Amino acid sequence: MTKTKLTGIFLGLLGFLIPLVLDFPGLSLAGHYAMSIFLMAAVFWMFEAIPIYSTSILVIFSQVILLSTEGVIDYSGIAGYEPASYTRFIATLADPIIILFLGGFVLADAAVKYDFDKNLTRILLRPFGIRTVNIMFGLMAVTAALSAFMSNTATTAMMVTVIIPIIAKMDPADPARIGIALSVPFAANIGGISTPIGTPPNAVVIGALNQQGVAVAFSSWMLYALPLALVMLFIAWRVLLWLYPPQTDTVSMTLDTRMKQSVQAWILYITFGVTVLLWVTEGIHGIRSSVVALLPVTLLTLTSVISKQDIRKLPWEVLWLIAGGIALGISMKETGLAEWMVGSISWDQLSYIMVLVVFGVVALVMSNFLSNTVTASLLIPLALSLATSGVLDGVFGMLMIGLVIALSASFAMVLPISTPPNAIAVSTGIIKTKDMIVSGFIIGLIGLLFVLVLAAVYWPFII
Repeated sequence: MTKTKLTGIFLGLLGFLIPLVLDFPGLSLAGHYAMSIFLMAAVFWMFEAIPIYSTSILVIFSQVILLSTEGVIDYSGIAGYEPASYTRFIATLADPIIILFLGGFVLADAAVKYDFDKNLTRILLRPFGIRTVNIMFGLMAVTAALSAFMSNTATTAMMVTVIIPIIAKMDPADPARIGIALSVPFAANIGGISTPIGTPPNAVVIGALNQQGVAVAFSSWMLYALPLALVMLFIAWRVLLWLYPPQTDTVSMTLDTRMKQSVQAWILYITFGVTVLLWVTEGIHGIRSSVVALLPVTLLTLTSVISKQDIRKLPWEVLWLIAGGIALGISMKETGLAEWMVGSISWDQLSYIMVLVVFGVVALVMSNFLSNTVTASLLIPLALSLATSGVLDGVFGMLMIGLVIALSASFAMVLPISTPPNAIAVSTGIIKTKDMIVSGFIIGLIGLLFVLVLAAVYWPFII
């Protein structure tokens, strides 16, 4: 075992023990246990002391033992936490986002089996030529454009089928393989900030603002956020090229495969097209993307387009990984740990600019470990209460702090659990957690700085 892993195990266990021996005023007993699990998991994920999916399984097991009604802790008579059944935690394996993942994996698996991924790559990337740097930019541009109007997760799941044949054509020692694998989830996260429907935190903030009588039109949101998305897409591209420079200028894209014409291949083409169409038009028909994801799973297995052996080869460990992240978010919210962390800051003692800075930093940090939707849901009520209490300036202040929270939360890209697109990228087997930490930290930090710059010099002139 390497020194890094040993250090990670030591620090993870130390993090688990600290909340058990120290009393944090205002935090419930369950909150202390949730903090133990949180610190242990955060360290294990960052150091990869054990396989990252094993950490997720350990999270769920620890929650069942320490936080459920079937666990070893008796919470009767203890205020501040109503323990849930153990099914609340293990049910995260059937969470809608897991089903969406499963649908994407099945589509990707079938696309590889019938060479549909190679043909899709040839069509989408033809305008960008064969230079490696242009291919990466083309992938990011297409991904960002799609994720502005459809689920970031669904977009990434689809685009992974495009990058697999590209990566397969590259030298295994070429660092650009990592850059290309990271380019898709990062572009999906960045593209999602462009429109109100691009990612759930945008909708959470807009909904909260509407309840306060502040309407945000679709075009207005794009005016606020689209310039940031365009700038950050370019910066992310350059950062990935800097960290993972291509060893060769071009990638052999002689994808001369022809579309297969078997009945099963045509079932795949039609199913793929219908699924993507339903994902893109979710805002029109209202069918959730996770429900749509059941369509390829059902049709492709019923028609034997994918076999039992194909199903066994799916990256199930990624589903465990995401389930652990979802379960961690549940315990942090329901034990009051997340609220305690947010409430530990004396917001009313800070200046206007410092309030924006702190909310941006807190949103970025929290959403690296929690769902960015949960993060926005936790922070926006507190932020709006500051505005209504006079700490921020009325409607203008509410809009500013809402934009800072929504956009900062979307730049959380440090860990595989930070956002579902990151986890999908990990499923390619190309990326290690340390790659994601370095590039995700740099891009996330730059993104946060640009959000604050816009809050100082751009938004005040157009709001």
